[in-house]
Amino acid sequence: MTDRSQLLSALADVVGGRYVLTSNEDVAPYATDWKRSSTGVPACVVRPASTSEVAGVVRHCRELGFTIVPQGGNSGLAAGAIPDSSAGQVVLSLNRMRAIRSLDPVGMTIEVEAGAILQTVRENASEVGRMLPIAIAAEGSATIGGVIATNAGGLNVLRYGMTRDLTLGLEVVLADGSVASGLRHLRKDNAGYDWKQWFIGSEGTLGIVTAAVMRLVTVPRHSVTTLLSVTNLDAAISLFELTQQDIGEALSAFELISAQSIDLIERYAQLKSPIAAGEWFILLEATSSLSGLRDAAEAVLAAGFEIGWVVDGVVAESDMQARQIWALREHVTEAEARRGSSLKHDISVPLTRMGAFLADAEAALETVAPGAGLNLFGHLGDGNLHYNVLLEPDHDQQAINRVVHDVVVKHGGSISAEHGLGQYRVDEWLRVAPDADLRLASTLKTALDPDGLLNPGKILPSKLSHSKAIGETI
Repeated sequence: MTDRSQLLSALADVVGGRYVLTSNEDVAPYATDWKRSSTGVPACVVRPASTSEVAGVVRHCRELGFTIVPQGGNSGLAAGAIPDSSAGQVVLSLNRMRAIRSLDPVGMTIEVEAGAILQTVRENASEVGRMLPIAIAAEGSATIGGVIATNAGGLNVLRYGMTRDLTLGLEVVLADGSVASGLRHLRKDNAGYDWKQWFIGSEGTLGIVTAAVMRLVTVPRHSVTTLLSVTNLDAAISLFELTQQDIGEALSAFELISAQSIDLIERYAQLKSPIAAGEWFILLEATSSLSGLRDAAEAVLAAGFEIGWVVDGVVAESDMQARQIWALREHVTEAEARRGSSLKHDISVPLTRMGAFLADAEAALETVAPGAGLNLFGHLGDGNLHYNVLLEPDHDQQAINRVVHDVVVKHGGSISAEHGLGQYRVDEWLRVAPDADLRLASTLKTALDPDGLLNPGKILPSKLSHSKAIGETI
């Protein structure tokens, strides 16, 4: 590794000395993850202001032997943007690159730089009657680049899909310092490989996203928000099926919250559920540009009562009441944190296997953490469940991870539905992933980043064993 002073001088020539951070105080916010559970020691933090500056930083780091950790809003939940403790990694923050380059309300696209805050992008779209339908709790700090790098999900996946489904074009700085520009405002483009897909969800390990063209949608004129409690999970899934049939494409959210989660919210977030408890709660939201939506939602609710699935329910009468209902869902994680330590599992399983998964996971968990409390919530409509174990001092976290993930795999699911692998889930992914997946991941990484310059230790181990990757596992 080259002397650090040479690196700092080279980076200062590219971005200006004031944008190369080295003091402990300046570096600290970039070196610790959102959960405060992972802290690294970077060589420095560099804050370029343009794509050309990002490219210059990459070239210098490559020449001088320092690896790079790209970082957006640092709001992730898998420590995917945190350096290690070697002092040999440069945190490349994109938070100065915030420009809205263009906004086309007719073609319904918006071109933005990677450091633009998601909430700001959504607000800009809203001003012309359009919407970027990526809705996540961290929208006030998450950046577009980070959202793309993690293929963020959120509350509207059921209707609009993941970030991948809303990304039309990318500008990416590659590991050799060159720039791949594919900022196309097109819905249809079958000319060659759709290479942008390689970088969406790659967590900065294959290239650094510096700008993007995102697809917008019209802002719905009507919305209805309903909170229901149901007798059991089967009733929740049956209600989802009925809602899809009767409301169809207007259904934008179908959130599942356990009674235990509501109890945590009431105890630790000082919020009160407006309805009587069942085994599970459902937060249903539908939006449309057409009238008649409320009548359709109320008909579904009435059918749920008549069949016996629904214990209690309320339909919001105003925007304020809708926000109060959503506040219950949005405070689940905060209430969990106030309660104490927990082990989070961001998993997905097919809806038809959800009940069997929960039963098997509970039995498996009992073998390694008898009596452990659970905080279960998630996006039932797309099969994404946050299976969070409330920890006690004597719990073996590694053993808990293994049994939960083994049950996920048994039921055809994924151990990372929307948060990414980051640092936290790398070892588990290597343990449970099919050999073909690992070989393809290794091949792609080697092709695009042969020197392991970009975000080492995320998704794949820092040092790849190519022979193992090709023959057995990584």
